[in-house]
Amino acid sequence: MSLRAGRLALDLAPEAGGSIARFAMEGVGDLLRPASNAALATGTGKDTACYPLVPFSNRIANGRLAFGDEVIHLHASWPGVRHPMHGDGWARGWGVVRHDRLSAELAFVHERGEGAAGWPFRYRARQTFALDETGLTIGLSIENLEDRGVPAGLGLHPFFARDADTELTCRLGGVWQTDADVLPLQRAPVPPEWDFSRSRRVEGMGLDHCFDGWDGLATVTWPQRGLRVVLSATEAFRHLVIHVPDGQSYFCVEPVSHANGAVGLARLAAGATLGGEISFRLVTF
Repeated sequence: MSLRAGRLALDLAPEAGGSIARFAMEGVGDLLRPASNAALATGTGKDTACYPLVPFSNRIANGRLAFGDEVIHLHASWPGVRHPMHGDGWARGWGVVRHDRLSAELAFVHERGEGAAGWPFRYRARQTFALDETGLTIGLSIENLEDRGVPAGLGLHPFFARDADTELTCRLGGVWQTDADVLPLQRAPVPPEWDFSRSRRVEGMGLDHCFDGWDGLATVTWPQRGLRVVLSATEAFRHLVIHVPDGQSYFCVEPVSHANGAVGLARLAAGATLGGEISFRLVTF
């Protein structure tokens, strides 16, 4: 499924976790890591360009989630990771609600206990995609289908193309220090070496941390390409996961609703919806 606007091309893969298979600009190349045919054939979003995070972001320690007087036990859902990770949406096919040349809407209904993590609450997730000549806007929401309040979170997991000179700019309030399993230990001030208030190269940083106090704006710059993407997110997304793995051709800047390990996971009332928008606006220079 493809959207086209001017020099921009967006390919969606609803059957593979409701993911983006490719986001590219003619004459510039891929803005996000493109998915291979083999990656799409898995039916998951794991190795795609971008996928949704519902009903939670990142890891939940040992699958144990305390919620009021309840303790919820989830399944490990990610290859090589013993903690449930990134919810269920990335591992399931999504339905196409509508689609035209410039826009699309996808939906996914989760029943109790289904999916990768075995989430015990029913929900409906939706994604909307609107492409124009200046960029892409993605709407993401989760609706509680239970008759009581339940925990819920969401986020977006884009894999930005990474050149040797790629830079990131964003303003952050604090960072969650983590253990060897990337689970939160304690919140701390952002140290100078992770301060992105001025644009700096990401190469070699080796980060995999969740930051809070984000103002909803981040800029990815590719100096040699003469291109930057201004990433903006609405109020639902005030945490930012930054993942810069060693030896890879991508890095991740993930707007999410809560910190790793279910810290701050919202209580969503019966029938209520949590959602917002994330936009990618392109600027050439």
